[in-house]
Amino acid sequence: MGSSALTLVLALALVACVTPAERKCHLSGLWRNEQDSLMEISVLRDNGDFQGRYLTRVTLAGGCACASPLKGAQQQPSEGGWPTFAFTVRWDKFSNATTAFAGQCFVDTGGKETLTTMWLLREAVGSLEEDWKATRVGRNIFTRKRTPKGKLLQSFFPPCEDVCLPTE
Repeated sequence: MGSSALTLVLALALVACVTPAERKCHLSGLWRNEQDSLMEISVLRDNGDFQGRYLTRVTLAGGCACASPLKGAQQQPSEGGWPTFAFTVRWDKFSNATTAFAGQCFVDTGGKETLTTMWLLREAVGSLEEDWKATRVGRNIFTRKRTPKGKLLQSFFPPCEDVCLPTE
């Protein structure tokens, strides 16, 4: 075999050996979805629990949104490179609703990280008769937002001064 053929065979073997576990997906950081909402996962504990903040660009009332707290958990990183996870967002100070997200993190061959999620949003209603319209379902895809060091969620979308108070 010629040296160029041997080089090609070795290169293909190395590419084939790269497993999803070697392209690990890390949840911590800043993420943006297709509706321009931002999610910042700032604390990721060794046991898989995490917390952060979510700033939606979509509101039920169409008004100003505040950065809202999120809490969740992922499968243990030792169980695979592409973790599944779930988290809830309590829409703080501007909506009487809660959203639960469930998803998985993926890394493509170029290293691009993507979170695919399904969500259920539960809005408060005034009676049992209105319960049928209280839950919405949807899908979001998040991609990592690269930021200069020290940039935080609030610096991208400052809160409405008259609606939001500083969050945790």
